[in-house]
Amino acid sequence: MKPRLSHYRDVPAYVTKDGSTIRELLHPQHHANSKQSLAEAIVEVGECTQLHRHGITEELYFIIEGEGVMTLGDEQFTVVGGDSIVIAPGTAHCITNTGTNRLRFLCCCSPAYSHDDTQLLGDVS
Repeated sequence: MKPRLSHYRDVPAYVTKDGSTIRELLHPQHHANSKQSLAEAIVEVGECTQLHRHGITEELYFIIEGEGVMTLGDEQFTVVGGDSIVIAPGTAHCITNTGTNRLRFLCCCSPAYSHDDTQLLGDVS
């Protein structure tokens, strides 16, 4: 039986396809949830995730700490701790850390995150 509880200290961090460091806090491959995933993502000072989109996945970002610029389709806007962002399937997006500390946020994906649903698009220009 898959666990319903995940301890942060037990979840290894890894670099995902877009270049951010993430911890899959809850994912159907490892836990009892079935329709979504929850991850913590970290983008270091001066870094930017690669511009990408997901074919079927809707994402929600909740900024925990730090500040940055979110690129969402043709829009760019500043984000800070406490902000939430909706990323519709098929929307090109990336996030740049413009602050002096790491940018840390939660990412909820429905359906659950998959490398196969991530299409890299190149640099933001």
